[in-house]
Amino acid sequence: MDTNRVTGTQENKYKLPQQVTMAVPPSFADLGKSAKDIFNKGYGYGMMNLDVKTKTLEGAEFKMSGSMNMDTNRVTGTQENQYKWPQHGLTFTEKWTTENTLGAGVCVEDKIAKGLKLSFDTMFSPNTGKTSNLLKTAYKREYLNAGLDVDLDFAGPTLHGAAVGGYKGWLGGCQMTYDSTKSKMTQGNISLGYKTENTQIHTNIEDGKGFFGSIYRKVNDKLETAMNMAWRHDSNTTSFGIAAKYQLDSSAFISAKVNNFGLLGLGYTQSLRPGIKLTLSALLDGKNINAGGHKLGLGLEMET
Repeated sequence: MDTNRVTGTQENKYKLPQQVTMAVPPSFADLGKSAKDIFNKGYGYGMMNLDVKTKTLEGAEFKMSGSMNMDTNRVTGTQENQYKWPQHGLTFTEKWTTENTLGAGVCVEDKIAKGLKLSFDTMFSPNTGKTSNLLKTAYKREYLNAGLDVDLDFAGPTLHGAAVGGYKGWLGGCQMTYDSTKSKMTQGNISLGYKTENTQIHTNIEDGKGFFGSIYRKVNDKLETAMNMAWRHDSNTTSFGIAAKYQLDSSAFISAKVNNFGLLGLGYTQSLRPGIKLTLSALLDGKNINAGGHKLGLGLEMET
Protein backbone atom coordinates (compact mmCIF):
# COMPACT_ATOMS: atom_id res chain seq x y z
CA MET A 1 0.00 0.00 0.00
CA ASP A 2 2.87 2.32 0.70
CA THR A 3 4.62 1.79 -2.67
CA ASN A 4 1.53 0.96 -4.80
CA ARG A 5 3.54 -1.92 -6.31
CA VAL A 6 1.55 -4.50 -8.29
CA THR A 7 2.91 -8.00 -8.95
CA GLY A 8 1.43 -11.00 -10.76
CA THR A 9 2.30 -14.19 -12.57
CA GLN A 10 0.78 -16.20 -15.39
CA GLU A 11 1.69 -19.77 -16.21
CA ASN A 12 0.53 -21.67 -19.23
CA LYS A 13 1.09 -25.40 -19.71
CA TYR A 14 0.65 -27.21 -22.99
CA LYS A 15 0.82 -30.97 -23.38
CA LEU A 16 1.42 -32.56 -26.73
CA PRO A 17 -1.26 -35.15 -27.52
CA GLN A 18 -0.15 -38.71 -27.03
CA GLN A 19 0.45 -40.64 -30.18
CA VAL A 20 -2.36 -43.06 -30.86
CA THR A 21 -0.98 -46.50 -31.66
CA MET A 22 -3.11 -48.71 -33.89
CA ALA A 23 -3.02 -52.35 -32.84
CA VAL A 24 -1.67 -54.90 -35.29
CA PRO A 25 -4.60 -56.52 -37.14
CA PRO A 26 -5.09 -60.28 -36.71
CA SER A 27 -3.90 -62.67 -39.38
CA PHE A 28 -6.40 -63.78 -42.02
CA ALA A 29 -6.81 -67.15 -40.28
CA ASP A 30 -7.63 -65.38 -36.99
CA LEU A 31 -10.38 -63.15 -38.37
CA GLY A 32 -13.52 -63.92 -36.38
CA LYS A 33 -11.48 -65.98 -33.90
CA SER A 34 -13.54 -64.97 -30.86
CA ALA A 35 -16.70 -66.39 -32.42
CA LYS A 36 -14.86 -69.53 -33.54
CA ASP A 37 -13.60 -70.12 -29.99
CA ILE A 38 -17.14 -69.91 -28.59
CA PHE A 39 -18.24 -72.60 -31.06
CA ASN A 40 -15.18 -74.86 -30.77
CA LYS A 41 -13.58 -74.60 -27.34
CA GLY A 42 -15.07 -76.56 -24.46
CA TYR A 43 -16.21 -79.44 -26.69
CA GLY A 44 -14.70 -82.76 -27.73
CA TYR A 45 -17.58 -85.18 -28.10
CA GLY A 46 -16.87 -88.58 -29.61
CA MET A 47 -13.29 -88.39 -28.34
CA MET A 48 -11.25 -89.00 -25.22
CA ASN A 49 -8.38 -86.52 -25.15
CA LEU A 50 -5.34 -86.12 -22.96
CA ASP A 51 -3.02 -83.11 -23.27
CA VAL A 52 0.11 -82.62 -21.19
CA LYS A 53 2.30 -79.50 -21.30
CA THR A 54 5.42 -78.75 -19.33
CA LYS A 55 8.07 -76.04 -19.44
CA THR A 56 11.60 -75.93 -18.06
CA LEU A 57 13.32 -72.97 -16.45
CA GLU A 58 15.58 -72.75 -19.50
CA GLY A 59 12.58 -72.07 -21.76
CA ALA A 60 12.13 -75.51 -23.33
CA GLU A 61 8.51 -76.59 -23.82
CA PHE A 62 7.20 -80.13 -24.18
CA LYS A 63 3.69 -80.93 -25.40
CA MET A 64 2.18 -84.41 -25.55
CA SER A 65 -1.36 -85.18 -26.66
CA GLY A 66 -3.31 -88.35 -27.25
CA SER A 67 -6.86 -89.08 -28.31
CA MET A 68 -9.12 -92.07 -28.82
CA ASN A 69 -12.05 -92.09 -31.20
CA MET A 70 -14.94 -93.73 -29.36
CA ASP A 71 -16.55 -94.88 -32.61
CA THR A 72 -13.50 -96.57 -34.12
CA ASN A 73 -11.39 -97.07 -30.95
CA ARG A 74 -8.47 -95.64 -32.90
CA VAL A 75 -5.77 -94.05 -30.77
CA THR A 76 -3.51 -91.29 -32.09
CA GLY A 77 -0.91 -89.14 -30.42
CA THR A 78 1.68 -86.44 -30.99
CA GLN A 79 4.70 -85.12 -29.17
CA GLU A 80 6.17 -81.69 -29.78
CA ASN A 81 9.32 -80.22 -28.29
CA GLN A 82 10.13 -76.53 -28.56
CA TYR A 83 13.38 -74.82 -27.67
CA LYS A 84 13.73 -71.04 -27.58
CA TRP A 85 16.83 -68.92 -27.89
CA PRO A 86 15.28 -65.50 -27.09
CA GLN A 87 18.44 -63.42 -27.28
CA HIS A 88 18.70 -64.37 -30.95
CA GLY A 89 14.95 -64.57 -31.65
CA LEU A 90 15.24 -68.25 -32.58
CA THR A 91 12.81 -71.10 -31.90
CA PHE A 92 13.51 -74.75 -32.77
CA THR A 93 10.69 -77.31 -32.95
CA GLU A 94 10.61 -81.09 -33.13
CA LYS A 95 7.45 -83.14 -33.70
CA TRP A 96 6.55 -86.82 -33.83
CA THR A 97 3.19 -88.54 -34.38
CA THR A 98 1.99 -92.09 -33.84
CA GLU A 99 1.59 -92.33 -37.61
CA ASN A 100 5.40 -92.34 -37.67
CA THR A 101 5.73 -88.85 -39.09
CA LEU A 102 8.72 -86.79 -38.07
CA GLY A 103 8.87 -83.02 -38.21
CA ALA A 104 11.33 -80.25 -37.50
CA GLY A 105 11.28 -76.49 -37.81
CA VAL A 106 13.23 -73.34 -37.15
CA CYS A 107 11.87 -69.82 -36.73
CA VAL A 108 13.49 -66.39 -36.41
CA GLU A 109 11.41 -63.36 -35.37
CA ASP A 110 12.08 -59.61 -35.06
CA LYS A 111 15.79 -59.97 -35.85
CA ILE A 112 16.09 -59.38 -39.59
CA ALA A 113 13.47 -56.62 -39.37
CA LYS A 114 11.00 -55.48 -36.75
CA GLY A 115 7.74 -57.38 -37.17
CA LEU A 116 9.20 -59.91 -39.63
CA LYS A 117 8.95 -63.63 -38.86
CA LEU A 118 10.59 -66.31 -40.99
CA SER A 119 10.20 -70.03 -40.43
CA PHE A 120 10.96 -73.28 -42.20
CA ASP A 121 9.09 -76.52 -41.43
CA THR A 122 9.79 -79.96 -42.80
CA MET A 123 7.92 -83.26 -42.38
CA PHE A 124 9.14 -86.75 -43.24
CA SER A 125 7.37 -90.12 -43.23
CA PRO A 126 9.88 -93.03 -43.11
CA ASN A 127 7.17 -95.53 -44.08
CA THR A 128 6.31 -93.88 -47.39
CA GLY A 129 9.40 -91.74 -47.93
CA LYS A 130 7.15 -88.73 -48.46
CA THR A 131 8.46 -85.33 -47.42
CA SER A 132 6.98 -81.86 -47.28
CA ASN A 133 8.76 -78.55 -46.85
CA LEU A 134 7.11 -75.26 -46.06
CA LEU A 135 8.72 -71.83 -45.98
CA LYS A 136 6.65 -69.25 -44.07
CA THR A 137 6.99 -65.49 -43.94
CA ALA A 138 4.89 -63.12 -41.85
CA TYR A 139 5.11 -59.38 -41.42
CA LYS A 140 3.19 -57.45 -38.76
CA ARG A 141 3.02 -53.75 -38.06
CA GLU A 142 0.42 -51.09 -37.35
CA TYR A 143 -2.54 -51.36 -39.74
CA LEU A 144 -1.09 -54.42 -41.54
CA ASN A 145 -0.64 -58.17 -41.07
CA ALA A 146 0.59 -60.04 -44.14
CA GLY A 147 2.11 -63.41 -44.88
CA LEU A 148 3.37 -65.59 -47.72
CA ASP A 149 3.89 -69.34 -47.40
CA VAL A 150 5.61 -71.43 -50.06
CA ASP A 151 4.99 -75.18 -50.21
CA LEU A 152 8.21 -76.48 -51.75
CA ASP A 153 6.87 -79.49 -53.63
CA PHE A 154 9.19 -81.23 -56.09
CA ALA A 155 6.57 -80.99 -58.82
CA GLY A 156 6.42 -77.24 -58.32
CA PRO A 157 5.89 -74.77 -55.50
CA THR A 158 2.47 -73.73 -54.26
CA LEU A 159 2.10 -70.19 -52.93
CA HIS A 160 -0.30 -69.24 -50.13
CA GLY A 161 -0.62 -65.50 -49.60
CA ALA A 162 -2.78 -63.46 -47.24
CA ALA A 163 -3.01 -59.89 -46.01
CA VAL A 164 -5.21 -58.04 -43.53
CA GLY A 165 -5.47 -54.30 -43.10
CA GLY A 166 -7.07 -52.53 -40.17
CA TYR A 167 -8.13 -48.95 -39.47
CA LYS A 168 -10.29 -47.62 -36.60
CA GLY A 169 -11.77 -51.04 -35.92
CA TRP A 170 -12.47 -51.89 -39.56
CA LEU A 171 -10.72 -54.97 -40.94
CA GLY A 172 -10.34 -56.07 -44.53
CA GLY A 173 -8.36 -59.00 -45.88
CA CYS A 174 -7.75 -61.29 -48.80
CA GLN A 175 -6.27 -64.75 -49.19
CA MET A 176 -5.12 -66.60 -52.27
CA THR A 177 -3.43 -69.84 -53.32
CA TYR A 178 -1.48 -70.22 -56.56
CA ASP A 179 -0.50 -73.67 -57.84
CA SER A 180 2.49 -73.37 -60.13
CA THR A 181 2.05 -76.91 -61.49
CA LYS A 182 -1.36 -75.94 -62.86
CA SER A 183 -0.43 -72.31 -63.49
CA LYS A 184 -3.67 -71.16 -61.96
CA MET A 185 -5.10 -69.67 -58.78
CA THR A 186 -6.88 -72.41 -56.86
CA GLN A 187 -8.24 -70.34 -53.98
CA GLY A 188 -9.35 -66.77 -53.48
CA ASN A 189 -11.11 -65.46 -50.38
CA ILE A 190 -12.17 -61.95 -49.39
CA SER A 191 -13.05 -60.89 -45.86
CA LEU A 192 -14.47 -57.80 -44.20
CA GLY A 193 -15.09 -57.18 -40.52
CA TYR A 194 -15.42 -54.75 -37.66
CA LYS A 195 -13.91 -55.16 -34.19
CA THR A 196 -14.34 -53.38 -30.87
CA GLU A 197 -13.48 -54.41 -27.34
CA ASN A 198 -16.74 -56.32 -26.83
CA THR A 199 -18.08 -56.89 -30.34
CA GLN A 200 -16.73 -58.52 -33.49
CA ILE A 201 -18.45 -58.85 -36.87
CA HIS A 202 -16.84 -60.93 -39.61
CA THR A 203 -17.87 -61.83 -43.15
CA ASN A 204 -16.03 -63.96 -45.69
CA ILE A 205 -16.57 -64.86 -49.35
CA GLU A 206 -14.89 -68.15 -50.24
CA ASP A 207 -13.89 -68.61 -53.89
CA GLY A 208 -17.04 -66.79 -54.97
CA LYS A 209 -18.99 -69.97 -54.14
CA GLY A 210 -19.87 -69.47 -50.53
CA PHE A 211 -20.56 -66.86 -47.90
CA PHE A 212 -19.73 -67.07 -44.21
CA GLY A 213 -20.54 -64.60 -41.46
CA SER A 214 -20.19 -64.48 -37.69
CA ILE A 215 -21.03 -62.11 -34.83
CA TYR A 216 -19.38 -62.19 -31.41
CA ARG A 217 -20.65 -60.26 -28.41
CA LYS A 218 -19.26 -60.10 -24.88
CA VAL A 219 -22.35 -59.27 -22.85
CA ASN A 220 -20.52 -58.98 -19.52
CA ASP A 221 -17.60 -60.48 -17.63
CA LYS A 222 -19.40 -63.83 -17.36
CA LEU A 223 -21.40 -64.23 -20.57
CA GLU A 224 -20.13 -64.40 -24.17
CA THR A 225 -22.32 -65.16 -27.17
CA ALA A 226 -21.76 -65.86 -30.86
CA MET A 227 -23.75 -66.50 -34.00
CA ASN A 228 -22.64 -67.80 -37.40
CA MET A 229 -24.21 -68.38 -40.78
CA ALA A 230 -22.95 -70.01 -43.97
CA TRP A 231 -24.37 -70.36 -47.46
CA ARG A 232 -22.97 -72.38 -50.37
CA HIS A 233 -23.84 -71.39 -53.92
CA ASP A 234 -22.82 -74.72 -55.49
CA SER A 235 -25.05 -76.81 -53.18
CA ASN A 236 -27.56 -74.08 -52.29
CA THR A 237 -27.37 -75.06 -48.61
CA THR A 238 -27.62 -72.76 -45.63
CA SER A 239 -26.40 -73.41 -42.10
CA PHE A 240 -26.99 -71.34 -38.99
CA GLY A 241 -25.90 -71.65 -35.38
CA ILE A 242 -25.83 -69.82 -32.06
CA ALA A 243 -23.52 -70.46 -29.11
CA ALA A 244 -22.84 -69.14 -25.64
CA LYS A 245 -20.23 -69.48 -22.91
CA TYR A 246 -21.03 -68.70 -19.28
CA GLN A 247 -18.37 -68.38 -16.58
CA LEU A 248 -19.76 -70.01 -13.43
CA ASP A 249 -16.82 -68.91 -11.30
CA SER A 250 -13.08 -68.44 -11.61
CA SER A 251 -12.53 -72.19 -12.10
CA ALA A 252 -15.48 -73.40 -14.22
CA PHE A 253 -17.56 -72.49 -17.26
CA ILE A 254 -20.32 -74.08 -19.31
CA SER A 255 -20.82 -73.96 -23.06
CA ALA A 256 -23.82 -74.57 -25.28
CA LYS A 257 -24.49 -74.36 -29.01
CA VAL A 258 -27.25 -75.36 -31.41
CA ASN A 259 -27.64 -75.26 -35.20
CA ASN A 260 -30.48 -75.40 -37.71
CA PHE A 261 -29.96 -79.17 -38.13
CA GLY A 262 -31.14 -79.73 -34.58
CA LEU A 263 -27.74 -80.66 -33.15
CA LEU A 264 -27.21 -79.48 -29.59
CA GLY A 265 -23.72 -79.32 -28.09
CA LEU A 266 -23.10 -79.03 -24.37
CA GLY A 267 -19.82 -78.63 -22.51
CA TYR A 268 -18.58 -78.23 -18.97
CA THR A 269 -14.99 -77.30 -18.11
CA GLN A 270 -13.65 -77.38 -14.57
CA SER A 271 -10.19 -76.55 -13.21
CA LEU A 272 -9.59 -79.30 -10.67
CA ARG A 273 -6.46 -77.57 -9.41
CA PRO A 274 -3.90 -75.17 -10.90
CA GLY A 275 -2.63 -76.75 -14.11
CA ILE A 276 -5.27 -79.50 -14.35
CA LYS A 277 -8.45 -78.96 -16.35
CA LEU A 278 -11.27 -81.42 -17.02
CA THR A 279 -13.76 -81.06 -19.88
CA LEU A 280 -17.00 -83.03 -20.29
CA SER A 281 -19.08 -82.61 -23.43
CA ALA A 282 -22.05 -84.11 -25.24
CA LEU A 283 -23.67 -83.86 -28.67
CA LEU A 284 -27.41 -84.48 -28.82
CA ASP A 285 -29.47 -84.94 -31.98
CA GLY A 286 -32.58 -82.92 -31.21
CA LYS A 287 -34.51 -84.38 -34.14
CA ASN A 288 -33.89 -87.97 -33.04
CA ILE A 289 -33.77 -87.86 -29.25
CA ASN A 290 -35.11 -91.41 -28.85
CA ALA A 291 -33.13 -92.92 -31.71
CA GLY A 292 -29.79 -92.70 -29.93
CA GLY A 293 -26.55 -91.90 -31.70
CA HIS A 294 -25.69 -89.16 -29.24
CA LYS A 295 -22.01 -88.64 -28.47
CA LEU A 296 -20.06 -88.00 -25.28
CA GLY A 297 -16.58 -86.60 -24.84
CA LEU A 298 -13.93 -86.45 -22.14
CA GLY A 299 -10.84 -84.26 -22.10
CA LEU A 300 -8.07 -83.77 -19.56
CA GLU A 301 -5.40 -81.05 -19.78
CA MET A 302 -2.36 -80.96 -17.55
CA GLU A 303 0.20 -78.15 -17.50
CA THR A 304 3.22 -77.69 -15.27
